[in-house]
Amino acid sequence: MSTEKKSFFGVMKSYNKNFRIASIMELFERWAWYGLFAVLALYLTGSTDEGGLGFTHTEKGQIMGIVTAILYLLPMITGVIADKIGYKLSLIIAYVLLISGYYVMGEVQSYTMVFIVFLWVAVGAAMFKPVASAIITKNTDESNSTLGFGIFYMMVNIGGFIGPAFSSTLRTQYGWKIVFLQAAIVIGINLLIVLFFYKEKDRKKTTESFGEAISSSITNIFEAVKDSRLSVLLIIMVGFWTMFNQLFYTLPTFIEDWVNTKALHDSIANVSPWIASAMSGGGDSVNPEMLINIDAGSIILFQLIVSYFVLRMRHVSAMITGFVIAAIGIGITFYTGNGFYTILGIVIFAIGEMMTNPTFSSFIALISPKGKEALYMGTYFLPIFLGNFLTTFVSGNLYQAWSDKLSLLQTEMTNRGIQMPEVSKGFSKNDYFALASEKMGMSEVDMTQFIWENYQPNKIWYVIVGIGIITILALYFYDRMVIRPREKNGN
Repeated sequence: MSTEKKSFFGVMKSYNKNFRIASIMELFERWAWYGLFAVLALYLTGSTDEGGLGFTHTEKGQIMGIVTAILYLLPMITGVIADKIGYKLSLIIAYVLLISGYYVMGEVQSYTMVFIVFLWVAVGAAMFKPVASAIITKNTDESNSTLGFGIFYMMVNIGGFIGPAFSSTLRTQYGWKIVFLQAAIVIGINLLIVLFFYKEKDRKKTTESFGEAISSSITNIFEAVKDSRLSVLLIIMVGFWTMFNQLFYTLPTFIEDWVNTKALHDSIANVSPWIASAMSGGGDSVNPEMLINIDAGSIILFQLIVSYFVLRMRHVSAMITGFVIAAIGIGITFYTGNGFYTILGIVIFAIGEMMTNPTFSSFIALISPKGKEALYMGTYFLPIFLGNFLTTFVSGNLYQAWSDKLSLLQTEMTNRGIQMPEVSKGFSKNDYFALASEKMGMSEVDMTQFIWENYQPNKIWYVIVGIGIITILALYFYDRMVIRPREKNGN
């Protein structure tokens, strides 16, 4: 039966219990993940007197970039494990890893332990990720799969919006540990759901050993990337994901360092005190994660509209246009310290993301040879893996050298010959800022503006937008030299 013969409500009624359970579990899992990940950069580099860990941006980049890269590489293995031991047991293992990992991550403080425990969380997330998608696939058919995956993607963004919104208020009012506890509790709900409501059916057991299955999975990936249309596209998409990741890895700390969110809060409060309070978590400054959350909110509101217009475009043309828009948006967010331009840039970036990301998935399916769709779709995570790995250096080493407020201020104090204590557990980052502003004879706001004008920390936008421009040009030539000739030949 085709979707044309069913009404919208008819299609909605066609989804079974396991589809609905998987969708709900996806929402809660994303709530927990983004509830932590959206504020993780702030927590890792935050001043110790406010509960942060006081790590350098290089350390932050390594923790977030390397661990998340590994997360997106692991599904090649965890997906095989899930097929062998069953989806229900895989979900139980995933949730136990996530609950314990999220909780313990809020208890450890050294760089090594945070790295190890976050990797622990990543293994749990990697156990969950392929299972959730597989349940949706197994419980939809040709008549309802398109809308089904649309619903699933919507759940991703709803969870991705709710998580940071809750974390923003919780951390402001109760401190950082509650953020980790929230994530553990939310995953605990998922554990109860899978234990009491999810029933696995039609499980097919295979005679392959784990080693054989994993070897087969890796061999299949290599088989798929031999297709130049796919392999070149995957390489190009590394640029998109490297640029996209700056939204979560770099922008929160950039906002914290350089954007006067108190002025933004006061301006919003003049229009709507309720919105200002919601965006500040009850404080007097807009929390960076609430600005970042505008991205997920925009996707929830506008994805269907954007997707409708993209339907009229060629896939590669839509991706190029999306790249251009996203590059403009991310450039605006890093170019200025004005909070309203930050909001504008994030909204523009979200439009580009909405045009690019779903179209990328659809295009892989389009160029997949008949009967090899799943094989080609299995390569989707490869550019995300590499993009996260490269983000380690942009968000870490480069930000530390060019844009970190503390590092630039330390350079200025050294140039002035002013002796300052080293930042330590007994002398926090905030203590350093307060003492430096006193010795420079400036308010902290004026001191921040002085560093901005003299050291131009926003110059990091050249690199971030430059990655976008290279990606756009690469995709343009890919279209001209690879895709259009094949289209003319009917391939």
